[in-house]
Amino acid sequence: MKITIEELKDGGEEEIIIRTNTMDEQLLQLIYNVKMKSLRITGTRQERLYVIAPKDIYYIESVDNKAFIYTKDSVYESKQKLYEFEEQFKNTDFFRASKSVILNRNKIKSLSPAFNGRLEALLQNGEKVIISRQYVAVLKRMLLL
Repeated sequence: MKITIEELKDGGEEEIIIRTNTMDEQLLQLIYNVKMKSLRITGTRQERLYVIAPKDIYYIESVDNKAFIYTKDSVYESKQKLYEFEEQFKNTDFFRASKSVILNRNKIKSLSPAFNGRLEALLQNGEKVIISRQYVAVLKRMLLL
């Protein structure tokens, strides 16, 4: 693989060009990760609007038709629906962990078996999230287990 980097001197628009013989899963992952750098999610907390970088999100949970965004120290409410987040984060490090949770795999510290084929994810902030049996295979594919 050849990588060429050109520094723009005149303040021109940054551009990424990818030339490939085949589009594979790794290349798609790379493209979506580059796009994630510019993606921002908005959430409210104490009647203030905040802009949240996806890398700071541990998980998103839907409770009583409201979406909550969990970061290391804070919880934000969002007007977006869980399926909208799922679409935004398609082919990224986020995955559906249950009917009500989308989880950032980069925030998982460890995994342990739970009842009925489920997994319990211990996150870097000390919280625990259950991964439903039907979504365990998705996580295993992401982790290449």
